[in-house]
Amino acid sequence: MSLSIAIILGIVGAICFLGGINILLKGAGYFLPEGTPPQIVLDNVVRFLAGIYFGMSFLLAWATIHVNEINELVYLLGIVVCFSGLGRLYSRIKMGPGGTYLFGVMCLEIILGIALILLQYFR
Repeated sequence: MSLSIAIILGIVGAICFLGGINILLKGAGYFLPEGTPPQIVLDNVVRFLAGIYFGMSFLLAWATIHVNEINELVYLLGIVVCFSGLGRLYSRIKMGPGGTYLFGVMCLEIILGIALILLQYFR
């Protein structure tokens, strides 16, 4: 069970690392239509949240290394991962689909979050 939890934490950590650094570097302007004036507040919020996303990767890397020493923290990490996927689901419902890549990431996050919670429960 611990190995499965460590693998899932590592996968989610990689997602957070790559996604966070990608959005930190691009900012909000990358995703806006060409010719849109700079959206300073939006860019600030997007990069702030990307920083949290990126920073979460280091927490997940630490948790992966110390998986045998942490117990209840796995539940909290599972909840965070699951809610990140649910946030994508809510966006999909409110704004429409963002493409197959984002749909896949959404499903992966929800499944991995639930898997973390269940694996910890049965560990």
